[in-house]
Amino acid sequence: MTREKILEAAAYIFSEKGYHAASMQDIARSVNLQKASLYHHVSSKQEILLELLDQALDILIMRIGAVASLKIPPEEKLRSAMYVYLECLLERRELSAVLLFEHRSLNAELKSRHLPRRDRFESIWRGMIREGVNTGIFECDDPALAARALLGVMNWTITWFKVDGVLSVKDIADQYANIFFRGLLKRD
Repeated sequence: MTREKILEAAAYIFSEKGYHAASMQDIARSVNLQKASLYHHVSSKQEILLELLDQALDILIMRIGAVASLKIPPEEKLRSAMYVYLECLLERRELSAVLLFEHRSLNAELKSRHLPRRDRFESIWRGMIREGVNTGIFECDDPALAARALLGVMNWTITWFKVDGVLSVKDIADQYANIFFRGLLKRD
């Protein structure tokens, strides 16, 4: 049994049952281990949660960071980042659900280890918005608030998106970008 398989199983169980309702026994059973044997691979449910959160953020930081470093216009960069972000969330739905809904379950000590990584991820978004403001493309009083608003809208997509639905991930990203860039007010 590999640690990766255990983490994959835990992500699925946490996303289905929620962190607090999931047990180490559930995780052990799903990977065909005795509960005692599971502890040879991981020390606690909290450790598993932190590792899943870090894994999710590492993927996102790498993928969104790559977009943020592109030498393209700010609006194109932000639109591309939105697509990549939604694609990441929906490719690894269980891991995404753990990141978005279970981070509050970390104890205080582990939360203090997790927050710098989360802040680094959010800073990539703030940086892209700030770049647009600095170049005169975007008008924004508070890039941090704008980044949180944008992420908040995109995060909920995992709760309703259907792979076989009418809209593709690209369609959704484009529509979100259009709303974000233009707003809802009709222009002359």
